Amino acid sequence: MIQIKESFQGQRVLTLPDSLLGSLCADPLVANLYIRKIGFFPKAKYHSVSKPQGCPYSLLLHCTEGRGWYETGGRKHIIPKDSFVILPAGMPYSFGSDNSDPWTIYFVHFCGALAPSFAAHEPVRGSVEPADNSRIGERLRLFEELYGAFSQAMVPGHMAYASMCLGHYLASFTMLEQYRHMAGSEPAGQSFVRRVMHFMSENVHRPLTLQQLSEHFGYSQSRFSALFRSATGMSPMSCFMRTKVQQACAYLELSDLKINEISLRLGIGDPAYFSRLFRRTMGMSPQAYRDML
Repeated sequence: MIQIKESFQGQRVLTLPDSLLGSLCADPLVANLYIRKIGFFPKAKYHSVSKPQGCPYSLLLHCTEGRGWYETGGRKHIIPKDSFVILPAGMPYSFGSDNSDPWTIYFVHFCGALAPSFAAHEPVRGSVEPADNSRIGERLRLFEELYGAFSQAMVPGHMAYASMCLGHYLASFTMLEQYRHMAGSEPAGQSFVRRVMHFMSENVHRPLTLQQLSEHFGYSQSRFSALFRSATGMSPMSCFMRTKVQQACAYLELSDLKINEISLRLGIGDPAYFSRLFRRTMGMSPQAYRDML
């Protein structure tokens, strides 16, 4: 049976026993590339792993908040937010969270004949920072689809579907230019408000401030606020909070995440404040919204 382990608040982890994986991998659609373990660790302080003999699977670590590190061959490397690393199978390594600024990570252990295509002999790392043509929200939604399909791996066809999604998910990191190009965006022609709204959507899981927003777009806080309010009739931060509530509605409808887990996912550390924000925007509590669906 699938095992779900918890140690960090809001953590989610799924894994399958090797015996069941072996039978599922009889399907050629699975054998080429498949998930061994998948999970999400929010604010994982003191998290660390050491594999001095290496592992028979590859590992993707995607850091969305805070920072961490990994070490191979006696060299230590920082994993900042908005970055990833793929550690290949067979390579001795260790990794962990920065204790002063603990990371939030999405991770996938993966195997199969195609796994070396994503990281063969050396770690593959890169940045996936928000940009005018980034697709961070889509990548996170793809992770949720992966997670959901893998959680039903024993249902016929679901493991094969998870394997097909896994190739897309990994390519969104290793083929970043192509992934972003397919968004079809044209940054030069985007309006100011459209660019700001896109940036808010891509950073909906972060506790961004007005100063951070205005600095990103190269304005003073007063000028940025005036431009945005003139075009939309609301302040930038009000719009950003509404964006968070909109994403919260999607989580409430499409997932079984607890209210406090949704709050953490949206960069709101105080679930009580999140509930007040949700009620002020939607006219009801998050639980009432979920109950009426």
